[in-house]
Amino acid sequence: MSSVPSIRPTSVLFGAAYYAEYHLADRLETDLDLMKDAHFTVIRVGESVWSTWEPEESRFELDWLEPVLDAAQARGIGVILGTPTYAVPPWLQQAYPEIAAKRADGRAVPWGARQEVDYSHPAFLFHAERIIRQIVGRYAHHPAVIGFQVDNEPGLELFHNHGAFTRFVRRLKNQYGDVDTLNREWGLTYWSHRISDWSELWRPEGNSLPQYDLAWRRYQAELTTEFITWQAEIVREYALSTQFVTTCVNYPRNAHDDLQLNKALNVAAGNPYYSMQDHLAADTNLHAQTGWTTSGVAGLFRQADRLYSSRQDRFLVTETNAQSIDVSSNNLPPYPGQLQQAAFALVSRGAAMIEYWHWHTIPYGTETYWGGVLPHSLQPGRVYREVAEIGAALKAIGPLIEDFEPDADVALLWSNSSRWAFQFFPPLSSRDQGDPQSYERIFDSFHRGVIDAGGQARVLHIEQANELGAEELARRFPVLIAPGLYVATDEELQMLRDYAAAGGHLILGVRTGYGDQEARARVEVAPGILREAAGVQYEEFSNLLEPVPVTCANSFIAPAGSAGTAWVDGLIPAEEAEVLARYEHRRFGSFAAIATKEHGAGRITTVGTVPNPELAAALIAWATPTMLADDLVPSRELPVTVSSGLLPDGSRAWFLFNWSWADVSIRLAGAVAEPAAHTSHEEEEILTLPAWGARMLLTAPIHPPGSGDESLNVAAHVQDLVDGGTR
Repeated sequence: MSSVPSIRPTSVLFGAAYYAEYHLADRLETDLDLMKDAHFTVIRVGESVWSTWEPEESRFELDWLEPVLDAAQARGIGVILGTPTYAVPPWLQQAYPEIAAKRADGRAVPWGARQEVDYSHPAFLFHAERIIRQIVGRYAHHPAVIGFQVDNEPGLELFHNHGAFTRFVRRLKNQYGDVDTLNREWGLTYWSHRISDWSELWRPEGNSLPQYDLAWRRYQAELTTEFITWQAEIVREYALSTQFVTTCVNYPRNAHDDLQLNKALNVAAGNPYYSMQDHLAADTNLHAQTGWTTSGVAGLFRQADRLYSSRQDRFLVTETNAQSIDVSSNNLPPYPGQLQQAAFALVSRGAAMIEYWHWHTIPYGTETYWGGVLPHSLQPGRVYREVAEIGAALKAIGPLIEDFEPDADVALLWSNSSRWAFQFFPPLSSRDQGDPQSYERIFDSFHRGVIDAGGQARVLHIEQANELGAEELARRFPVLIAPGLYVATDEELQMLRDYAAAGGHLILGVRTGYGDQEARARVEVAPGILREAAGVQYEEFSNLLEPVPVTCANSFIAPAGSAGTAWVDGLIPAEEAEVLARYEHRRFGSFAAIATKEHGAGRITTVGTVPNPELAAALIAWATPTMLADDLVPSRELPVTVSSGLLPDGSRAWFLFNWSWADVSIRLAGAVAEPAAHTSHEEEEILTLPAWGARMLLTAPIHPPGSGDESLNVAAHVQDLVDGGTR
C-alpha cells in the first residue's frame, strides 16, 4: 500500500531525543553512560538547531555534533539525525521576510516560536536544501547513524500566502479543466458565486462554501506531502540503503494527510502524547488536557492504531511522555507503572521504537516544564529508574517480536477528508457551538467500544480498504465499522456494500454515506447507496442536548446506563430489518437507535447515534461475541485489557494491562512464557497484575514449523521460548 519500501528496526529501539547543545555545561559522557545503563539503543539529534548548524548565512559549523555521534557509537547507541527545517534561524527570517507564512487574516505568522515559514516558498526551499545537504552530506556515513528524520511535525499552519494561493488556482485548473465544471461541482450558483474566469476565484480567507474548503484543505495537505517527499529524496542521495528516512507526525495537525505523506517514507513515525494519572483509569470519562493529547486507555491505543494505519506496518514513536508534557500550569506526571503500561501498549499495537521527549528537562525556553527522563536537577530519579526498567524489559522481549503483526477483532475506517469536512461544518456541538473535534468524537466512540468490550482494533484509511477490495476485506476483517464516513465516493460505498455481501459485518455510524467526494449532501434518501442493503432510511436528524437512554430489543442486550449522545439519525427500518435498540424519548422513540439486516452472506448494522461507552461496548460485544484475547484470558473485564499479535513462526505475543489502583488476578487458558521474567506459567495458573501493571507473555504455536508432531508438549515449547531455544 506504500510506494517506498519499508525499512525499520527488526527489534524494538528504546531511547530519547537528546540535545547536548541545550546543556549549560558539558555532560556528554555522563549522559551517554546513564543512557547505556538504562538500556538505550537510540537517540534523536540535530533537528531543532538550524542556527547552530548555520549561525550566519553561508557560514556552516558542522563539527560540533561529531562527539555526540562518536560517544553514542562507542556505547552501541544508534542515532537518528534530523534536518532542522522546522525551526529557522533569525538571520533567515530577517533577510527574507517574504518566506513568512501568512494566516487567513493576511498577517504574517510572527517570528519567535517555530514553523513560521511557508515551506512551499522557493526562497525558503533554496536555503533549506543547502543546510540539508551540508548536514546529511557530513554525517550520512557515520556508523552511529541508523536513519534520518526530515523536518519535524509538519503541517502546523495553512498557508494563505499569495504564491500558495496562485498555485492552488493552477491545480484547480488542472483538476476541473474549466470554470463551468468548477461552477457545477462546487455549486457556485449559490449566493451568486459563479465565476466566468479563474481570476475571479476569491481567496480562502473569505470563503463560506464547504466544497471550496475541502479542496483547500486537500491542497494544503499536498503541500506538506510534497515538502516532505522533496526532503526525503535529497537525503536519499547521501543515505546508505540500510538507513531509513522518516518524519515525525503530529496526527492532530490540520495540514497533512498521513496516508499520502508516508508513501514517500520508509517507516511511519509519530508523537503520541497522552494524559496521565487518572486519565489512564479504565473507567475514566475525563477530557483530554489539550487538543494534541488523548484521554483514556482507548485514546492511547487509538493513537497507536492510527500510527499503524499510515503504512499498515510497524512504526516508530519519535516522541512520547516521560513526565508532565505541557505548559507550566498543567503538571500530571505518571503514576508509578504508567510509563511501562504506555510503552507496552504502544509496542503491542506495532511500535518498533519508543523514544521519549526528551532526555533532560531544560531550564529555559518555551518547554521549560516539558519534563524529560531527567528532571531539572539532572539527577536520575524515579522516572529514570522506571525508564531503565522498561529498557531492560524491551531488551528481553524486543528480539522475540521481530515481524510482529498486531491482532484485530474489528477494523475501523478513517477518512481524512471527512475529518476536514467536519472541521468546517461540524455536525456535533460543544458549548453551544460547532465542535471541530466532531469527527474524532464519532470515531472514538466506536474505537473505545472495541477496547471496552475486550477487543482489539485495526484502523484502515478508506483508501486502503478500497484498495484491498471487498472480498479480501471480508476475509481479513469480519467486522468493519464506518464511523462518520461523510465524504465518500460512490465506488467506496459500493465497496462497503459488497464487503457485507461477501460475508462481512458492516457497522455504519452517523453521517456515513451522507456526502459525496466533494462533501455535497447526496440528493437521494439517506444513507444513499447503502440504504436498501442496510434496510434503513432517514430524512430527519437532530442534535441531542442531553444523552437519551435506549431500550434494547430482540437479540441485543446492553447494560443500564446505555444511551445515545450528541446526535440522532431518525432511522426508519424496513420490514426485513431487525431493530436492536430504540430511544426512551417522546419524539425520538419513533426511530430505531440501532437496526440490523442480513445482506448477502453478511450483515449491515446501522447506528443512528453517537453511542456512549456502555452502548458502544455492548454493540461490539454483540457483533464480535468471540475475541482473540479469549484464547488466553477468557474471563476478563475492565480494568484489564489484553493486546496481542502474531509472529511468523505461529507464536503469539500477549500484553496484559491493569488500568487501576487495585491488584487484579486472572486465570490463564494456556501455557505461556514470560521472557522479561525468564519464567513460564502453566495452563489454569492464576497471575496477578499489580496496580498500573503490564506484563508481556508468549504462547507457542500448537504445531511449530518443522515439528511434525501433533502431540507436541506446548508447555515444553514455551519453556524453549523462555530459554531462547527456538530463536
